[in-house]
Amino acid sequence: MNALDSLGRFAATLRFGDLPEPVRDHTGWILADTLAAIVAGSAEPELRALAARQPAQPGATLPGLGRTTAPAGAALVNGTAGTFLEMDEGNRFSRGHPAVHVLPAALALAETLPTDADTFLSALVAGYEVGSRLGAASQLRGAMHPHGTWGTIGAAAASARARGFDEARVREAINVGASLTLATSKKTMLEGGLVRNVYAGLSNHNGLLAAELAGCGFTGERDGLQSLFGTIVSERFDTGVVLRDLGTDWHLMHNYFKRHSCCRYNHGTLDALDAIDAREGLPDADRVARVRVRTYGLAAELRDPAPRNTLAAKFSVPFAVATRLVNRHSGLAAFTWDAVRDPAVQALAARVEVLEDEAMSGRLPQERPAKVCITTVEGRVLEAAVGVNRGDDASPYTPQELGDKFRELCGRVWPGAHADELLQATLGLVRDRVALPHWLELLRRPPRA
Repeated sequence: MNALDSLGRFAATLRFGDLPEPVRDHTGWILADTLAAIVAGSAEPELRALAARQPAQPGATLPGLGRTTAPAGAALVNGTAGTFLEMDEGNRFSRGHPAVHVLPAALALAETLPTDADTFLSALVAGYEVGSRLGAASQLRGAMHPHGTWGTIGAAAASARARGFDEARVREAINVGASLTLATSKKTMLEGGLVRNVYAGLSNHNGLLAAELAGCGFTGERDGLQSLFGTIVSERFDTGVVLRDLGTDWHLMHNYFKRHSCCRYNHGTLDALDAIDAREGLPDADRVARVRVRTYGLAAELRDPAPRNTLAAKFSVPFAVATRLVNRHSGLAAFTWDAVRDPAVQALAARVEVLEDEAMSGRLPQERPAKVCITTVEGRVLEAAVGVNRGDDASPYTPQELGDKFRELCGRVWPGAHADELLQATLGLVRDRVALPHWLELLRRPPRA
């Protein structure tokens, strides 16, 4: 049986209620974290303009906006919203963000089809595992951005599972999904092209379409996965990695959550700054003569000292260092337009040097290391190095930290009491303590004026 057959069977037969309790509980946090990223992203002006162009009609909810639209439009908007602030979870093995490529599609169908919580959550897990495993098994071409590629196929698997397709139809939905992926450019993230945020939205939209097409009898080529990842977008494709411990070793258990509001490749550097701060305190920004960062190759690419907008700022190590030192934190407010335009941040970013350390590059994906050396104007040297990043399964955030993040993100549009109620309902949903209709009703709350 090849990878396509195996993934079709796996997704079609997965039952959330049969999963081990730790897997179900962790799914609850992934669901909560991704939902919070969508809600917070809904407050961005470009996202609201996009949402306003979707026809108002009964259908699927746009969380944080308090309105509904057609499922395809909701999948597009919600997937786009979830990536705007760079706060959505990710997976170091797939080198991308599986959940935000899957949840909006599964959610749209949960609201518009006769379904139950187990089916919805089964779709979420199936899509996550399919997408993440394909990401881990392939090595996308260096100029590509991972968003919009294997995530589309994860969304197709989730959509097919949500529709209750049998094994053959789930397989064909995955196969068709391989022909509906994007050829995404890494330059959009490095140069601040906001179209990059739409990649995850299109993955969800196209994943819905793939399942619908398969349900109508459309077919793909003989093995779309092998064609796409074996010859077109990827330098390699290892089907053994796709199938390794499928259904027993869950990729979602090896995910990461984010507290720094920027690209994961910045996090090693920011964790090192946090280590210096905890040990001896960080110097005032105007007392910093220079900063040298050594890190792995993917992070060293993010060396633009003068990002042109907030998206480019989230993909700049020099900016991340400078805003952390000037603003004394690396949360949402450290990556706003005010921070990008701050002369103090701009001046300090120009004094940050970023270098690749090949030995550090060799430690991927188990670690994402960085070493930071700060030299002050008085000649004082402060150094710290990290390997595993905070938020990884090897150094996880506490439930309190994840809950604080959820409230912070949802607090952009909803009162704190509602955010608390939604968080508890989300964690209760995976333990079969909260009914799906009640949970969905909480998502429909309008934003505060």
